[in-house]
Formats: sequence, structure tokens, C-alpha cells
Amino acid sequence: QVQFVESGGGLVQPGGSLRLSCAASGLPFSSYVLSWYRQAAGKERELVASISRTGTITNYVDSVKGRFTISRDNAKNTVYLQMNSLKPEDTAVYYCNADNGLESSWGQGTQVTVSS
Repeated sequence: QVQFVESGGGLVQPGGSLRLSCAASGLPFSSYVLSWYRQAAGKERELVASISRTGTITNYVDSVKGRFTISRDNAKNTVYLQMNSLKPEDTAVYYCNADNGLESSWGQGTQVTVSS
């Protein structure tokens, strides 16, 4: 059974930083492309960042380029999202996702709120 444990969300002031973590179990972690998505209230879920199986290729939505960094540690079965220079528009529930082209699994989500 695939399980994810997400952590690191919370309330932060504009300009601040947070680091999200997503620890996975029950799947061959290194075989999956990993991504972070987010969904703001009243909006559709959007892809924020993704990282290849070996971690050598990363992709970001334009709105977070230069501010967010996705990384993975295959030895710890964990994917991270370092978020710097946070803005109010980054407020959303953030979800980790693991996809191997045949199946896709989701974390439970962690709330990130950027507000003064």
C-alpha cells in the first residue's frame, strides 16, 4: 500500500521560506517521477514542480522559477520543495505526487499560507 507523509506547511509572512517534505513508502521510489502540485481555494490544481527519477532534470511553473527548488533523496524515499521569497499568491494546499506512467499516487496535502 502506497503511503505518503507530508510535512512542513504552515503560516509564513511574505518574503519568508518554508521547506515541504514528502516521505513515501510502499513503492519503488526511485522508479517514479515526483512532483509537487498546489490547489488554491476556488482554483484548479496546478503543477508546481517536477523532478526526474535520478534527480537530474527538474521543471517549474513560471510563477515559481527562481524561488522554489525541488529535490529528492532516493535513499530516504523523500521529495522536498524548498520555497523562498514566498508571496501571498503561493497560498494553497500543496500535494506531492508520484507517477511512473502507469499509476499515479497522491499525498494528503499540506496547507501553506502566506500572509502578514
